[in-house]
Amino acid sequence: MRDFAQSDSPEVQAQLDRLAALTLPQGRFGLDTIRALLAALGDPHWSLPPVFHVAGTNGKGSTCAFLRAALEAEGLRAHVFTSPHLVRYNERIRIAGDLVSDALLADLLRETLDAADAADLAPSFFEVTTAAAFLAFARAPADACVIEVGLGGRFDATNVLDRVAVSGIASLGIDHEAFLLAPEDGAPKMPLARIAFEKAGIVRPGSPLVTLAYPPEATSEIERAARVAGAPLHMRGLDWDVSAGAVLEYRDRHGPLTLPLPALPGAHQAVNAGLAVAMLRHQDRVTVTTDALAAAMARVQWPARLQQLDPGPLRDGAGDRPVWLDGGHNPDAGAAIASHFAGQRLHLVLGMLANKDPAALMAPLAGTLASLQIVDVPGHEAHGIDAFGGGAEAAADIAEALRALPDDGLPVLIAGSLYLAGDVLRRNGQHPA
Repeated sequence: MRDFAQSDSPEVQAQLDRLAALTLPQGRFGLDTIRALLAALGDPHWSLPPVFHVAGTNGKGSTCAFLRAALEAEGLRAHVFTSPHLVRYNERIRIAGDLVSDALLADLLRETLDAADAADLAPSFFEVTTAAAFLAFARAPADACVIEVGLGGRFDATNVLDRVAVSGIASLGIDHEAFLLAPEDGAPKMPLARIAFEKAGIVRPGSPLVTLAYPPEATSEIERAARVAGAPLHMRGLDWDVSAGAVLEYRDRHGPLTLPLPALPGAHQAVNAGLAVAMLRHQDRVTVTTDALAAAMARVQWPARLQQLDPGPLRDGAGDRPVWLDGGHNPDAGAAIASHFAGQRLHLVLGMLANKDPAALMAPLAGTLASLQIVDVPGHEAHGIDAFGGGAEAAADIAEALRALPDDGLPVLIAGSLYLAGDVLRRNGQHPA
């Protein structure tokens, strides 16, 4: 599937059209192409400030958001690379605090694509995006880089970094099976162990690895990877922990911290915040004070993760009821969503890509739905109504689905795809800044 992007800037759109024409690899392809592309650009990834590298099935983007918030609360400049974008491609590349401008983005993409063409490399969309981001980051002064893994870890295009202050692994679950569970000699056979094997591929010799707690088969793979790399391993429940009540209680060998609860909704965000705090406290390249950690809990933003929509052209069609948006699409995300809405009835508007399992969201939300409407995911192949069983109704689009809701005041959740979430934010006039 192509990760299409559109821009109001003709100069950017010309380069995005070139990106859209690239052929995506249909399986695991290694790091040779991204290394060759970076070499053609002068190896900018060797000139980055200390890197915070984050992998995981769910929660890695939120963890990156907490890291960015803490670094900036300390008054530091942070480059940030995340994916996918929701509304504008620019969201993927944040340079010293600001989204990349259209003019600079057009130049970066042109330079990267021209280098790829000159070297006859045929890179993927994500490889070009990663190389362009590293090029931008190498040219602008900053105190730290926050880099989110795109897919997996071991063979992700971001996994060419060497100046890694600390690596982190968020939650583990089954997702992207065609890539991450493809048979391979020497790789674990058990699915969750294989996922852990792939994510732990980001560990770097001598650099700390900070993780959550996992089932034994996953834990053993992460321990093995850290041992082979000679990397200090700090796991939740052994070396650090976090809990949430009226406040966030964090503890590790450096001592306990009491912090405000995160501004991001959902009990799972306390865990992601804890992982970010643990990453900051288990490295020695960048200093972040307790005051900055506390400030980060209030200032953190990460759209389309249990985000309540603001009044706007799309949201106002639902009346006065709360309208929530979440891009989650796998079982872990479904469990987190269900936990947030526990004990509530709600209306669900769902759009899921055809390569995702509807049960990932439907099973955890069973028994809580007042209605279920199925919509397409614009620009992508999506499940039709037949995939969701009896009781589901089809809607032409999100606006029609919201207008069709009964006047009962129950909350609405729009979910199932980050691509759908991006379309919702665009139509509601809420562009991530």
